[in-house]
Amino acid sequence: MIEVRGLKKTFDGFAALDGADLGVPRGAVYGLVGPNGAGKTTLLKILTGEYTDYEGEFSVTHGVTLGYLEQNAKLDPTLDIYGEMRSCFAHVLDAMAQMQILERRMAASPEDASLLEQHDALQNIIDAADGYNMDVNIKKVLSGMGFAQDTWEKNIAVLSGGELTRLRLAKLLLEKPDVLILDEPTNHLDFATMEWLENYLKGYSGAVLVVSHDRYFLDNICTRIWEVSFQTMTTYKGNFSAYLPQKEAADALRQKQHDADVALAEKLQDYVDRNLVRASTTKMAQSRRKQLEKLEITEAPKDETNQLKFRFEYDVEPWNELVLMKNLTIRIGERTLLEPFTYTVCRGQRLIIAGPNGAGKSTMLNAVAGVWPVDEGKILIDGVDVTRLSEHQRAAYIGRVFQDPMTGTAATMQIEENLALAARRGKPRTLRIGITKAEREQYRELLKTLDLGLEDRLTARVGLLSGGQRQALTLLMATMNKPKLLLLDEHTAALDPKTALKVLTLSAKIVEENHLTTMMITHNMKDAIKYGNRLIMMHEGHIIYDVSGEEKKNLHVSDLLAKFQIASGGEFANDRMILS
Repeated sequence: MIEVRGLKKTFDGFAALDGADLGVPRGAVYGLVGPNGAGKTTLLKILTGEYTDYEGEFSVTHGVTLGYLEQNAKLDPTLDIYGEMRSCFAHVLDAMAQMQILERRMAASPEDASLLEQHDALQNIIDAADGYNMDVNIKKVLSGMGFAQDTWEKNIAVLSGGELTRLRLAKLLLEKPDVLILDEPTNHLDFATMEWLENYLKGYSGAVLVVSHDRYFLDNICTRIWEVSFQTMTTYKGNFSAYLPQKEAADALRQKQHDADVALAEKLQDYVDRNLVRASTTKMAQSRRKQLEKLEITEAPKDETNQLKFRFEYDVEPWNELVLMKNLTIRIGERTLLEPFTYTVCRGQRLIIAGPNGAGKSTMLNAVAGVWPVDEGKILIDGVDVTRLSEHQRAAYIGRVFQDPMTGTAATMQIEENLALAARRGKPRTLRIGITKAEREQYRELLKTLDLGLEDRLTARVGLLSGGQRQALTLLMATMNKPKLLLLDEHTAALDPKTALKVLTLSAKIVEENHLTTMMITHNMKDAIKYGNRLIMMHEGHIIYDVSGEEKKNLHVSDLLAKFQIASGGEFANDRMILS
């Protein structure tokens, strides 16, 4: 259904893709993997028509429809959940309305053949969209995506970030395109919804192309893995687990070829050095030099096992109250997101916040950051009442890494310019302009810790980076001035598995070695247990479980699930949560 040959895309002379080949037949489920910055997002933007200035061939079979999950696609804030889903069938509803009018005309003029033709055309529109089963399909998808029937009349404007993501995905599934293109579809999904989505995609009649950092998800649905690496694409048979040993063997072969190329280059160079000035061997030496100039050395596989090193000098302050949330109440319209919510985060504490979509996790973080206004109650940070302070006024206390990788950096500015802005945030302004040589070297050393190659791209515009690269950059920027409080809102959700682990490890090192106070949201139960020294689980705007100390150190996923069931009175356990 989709054919791509020799695809090449460049940005400011840098090749994001170079010679990519792929084909997507009906019924295939492909997982698109590769390190951040390899070209995955660039490929998706070409496939979806966002990028049109590329080299190579790209074709879609006539009549084939593409559906693309856009994480930040706009939804109509004036509609409720069910109304938003029915908007997918606007053309069907219009056809049904026209048919009613047409049928009255046909009853008055039964001999008019043109009316019958118009009727058949409208009928084809309805049948093609399975219009008569419209409400049945809407209810099926909404239920599968975790929207209980009593939520269907909820207004779009009051939905949480996780709920909005689920609704966007629900709309796309309802439209049933021939090719589903999903960019990180499991971001912000709770575990029951992930499981339903896996089962849905397994039985999907069309083709599926998915970018995901979730190994378990890729293992369950994929029949092929496409790896984007070295600006090209390689196809591997099977799921993610089958891909790994094939990748290891391919890397070993590539390393062998690299070593052979380097050895040959050294041999040729040695001969040239020894014989170029000798009259009897000059011609042979010149021949070797031409051969050397034409030699293309195979790029070696990148070593991603380097230990991350990142440290700030930081004075350990006394253990006392740093963040106090007292009787917080937050409402949007008739919906209450938090009430009354009271909690204290102590200095040096590494608080992990878990819970299903809509539990109030992001609402609490947004309240602390100043994004959400507080209807009642107060927030104190380091003894200062910040309840009525704006978001930028609280920036002196807070560093934040967002769910969306596109947030937190200036896309039109260079990498070094973004880092300079972060470094000077909250400091007195001076007449000095520009970035010094010493600052530039400092930024380069910081970027090296990410092992993403950004240290060699200081002048590249941030908008040209991948989502994962931008998220890693945001982490550096958020911690450069040693904030009193670091907010991490599912900050690894958009990263590929290897980069996600790097950023999470980097985050842990910064926090632990420098005694930073942290509030981190995660859906991953193993990460919730592994990281931090205190854990709370939220449900419907309340804390239903709070654990720290030795009890947390000895906690297992099964224990956490059992506690949730007892505290919430609901089911939350499944294979997804146990294996995450």
